[in-house]
Amino acid sequence: MSPSQIIVLATPVFLALIAIEFVIGLRRGRNTYRLDDAINSVSLGMLSQASAVFTPLLRIGVYTAVYSSLALVPDAGFWTTLPGWLLALLFYDFLYYWNHRLGHTVGIFWATHVVHHQSQDYNLSTALRQPSSYPLLGWVFYLPMALAGVPPLVFVVVGLVDLLYQFWIHTEHVGRLGWFDRVFASPSNHRVHHAVNERYLDKNYGGILILWDRLFGSFQAEDPREPCVYGTRSPLASWDPLWANAEVYWALGQDAWRTRRWADKLRLWFKPPGWRPADVAAHHPKPAFDITAVTPYAPPVARPVAVFAALQFVALLAGVAAFLWQADTAPLAHNIAGFAALLAGLWAVGALLQGRITMGEVLLIECAALSMASATIGWPTVHLVFKPLSMLVALGLVLRAMRAPSARLRGAPWLLAALAASLAGDVFLMLDGLFIPGLAAFLLAHIAYTVLFRQGVPWLANRQALGAVAAVGLGMYAVLWFGGLPTGLRGPVAAYVLAIGLMAAQAMGRASVLRDGPSVMVAVGAACFMASDALLALNRFVSPLPMSAFWVLGSYYAAQCLMVMGVLRGSAPGLTR
Repeated sequence: MSPSQIIVLATPVFLALIAIEFVIGLRRGRNTYRLDDAINSVSLGMLSQASAVFTPLLRIGVYTAVYSSLALVPDAGFWTTLPGWLLALLFYDFLYYWNHRLGHTVGIFWATHVVHHQSQDYNLSTALRQPSSYPLLGWVFYLPMALAGVPPLVFVVVGLVDLLYQFWIHTEHVGRLGWFDRVFASPSNHRVHHAVNERYLDKNYGGILILWDRLFGSFQAEDPREPCVYGTRSPLASWDPLWANAEVYWALGQDAWRTRRWADKLRLWFKPPGWRPADVAAHHPKPAFDITAVTPYAPPVARPVAVFAALQFVALLAGVAAFLWQADTAPLAHNIAGFAALLAGLWAVGALLQGRITMGEVLLIECAALSMASATIGWPTVHLVFKPLSMLVALGLVLRAMRAPSARLRGAPWLLAALAASLAGDVFLMLDGLFIPGLAAFLLAHIAYTVLFRQGVPWLANRQALGAVAAVGLGMYAVLWFGGLPTGLRGPVAAYVLAIGLMAAQAMGRASVLRDGPSVMVAVGAACFMASDALLALNRFVSPLPMSAFWVLGSYYAAQCLMVMGVLRGSAPGLTR
């Protein structure tokens, strides 16, 4: 049984304990849960486990290679005895202490570890909040065990034991435990670790034993007179799982770009978190941390939205469990497609709770993701459902927007026409022998989109964009011509390239005139549509592409989602007048 399958089997236990803690909190009148924060924390754990499927080489492969070739005492017999298992667990916990400690004191390691600390709540769901980028660097710390001859199987098992132990210490409902607190990592000790109070900051790193902290001077007892304040000193203020994993990397990258000294560009990655080059701190100052100003991030969420988000989250939890159960034996293409679909769903639920998208847009994104994944994996029945359903949901979004009391979408009929033609094209392309009708349907869709993007702005307002699109279109047509495009299709394909190029150029020109976020979304969507059609043509007429369904449909649905959502929330005078 793989570690991923063990996590799947342990998940119901985690969820049951979370439910018990929630009930205890309600009965004590001290609930420590918020739905949006808990969903975000567990989603990040789901994303971490799903992404780990792609890093077995770093998680265990390097360790196994070092063990096989460089182990000083390769005595597997000793390590599988009871004293050997206990010594391996002690060895792992010691290395975990230093891994954890450097995760708080070195910038690049903090960029990975910060995910676990972003929650401003402290409960068992926080324990599941794990980073996705940990395998990129975390493996380095455990190579001494490989050198010492600890077999890979023993290493994996004691690592799981160390990780699972730490689940129960993420709670506020277990108080001080006397002598236990002096020896082991405990809820009291770990509450201190998660706090941003000055006296608690960067303390109590131990995984199982708190003795390491006492030995190396990083221990701090919890003081009941100073309650812990949780989170980070630069609050995440987002439910976006992608941004949660990227925020510190992005901040470090920005400072590395801004500083003039080359030594500082390198140094800041290895300095403690919060360190900034003098020139960057002077020109881009950040306010000093004030613990009295800390407030929970809590964007308003209507009850129907909360219920819908919870249901979507449960479905995604089941999807991640199914994904992890078969991931170790599934082809790479299937894992990539499944992961992409799950990632899209997790992002959409976070964006919904944050008020960035609507429930209908969540359904659009999820249907599109399932259509792409089912085509890539080879689930024809599922694909036959979700491919047309995606455009039907998009049509429903537009019709609902038109019926809203404040509806002012002057270009809505053209958007409906574009989506209806896209739906027809999708259906034709799913059926054998209807490629030409499908091409004609999408040609009509591009024409409708082009007229839509003309509303309220000049024709082809950005000449540079027009030139770039024309160059790309001509280049692609030349590749198709010399790559084997049938003679009878050269004229229709030329007309199609002209239509999609005109649509993309008009969308880009519109964005250069309006200069707002929604119009940029539309322009990016138009570019994605152009890329999707290019990939489809290359795959059909030049050479089969690996994972063609993933690339073609992925870019196609990115285009449709961006354009529909951009138009519906756009502030362009021609579309909202």
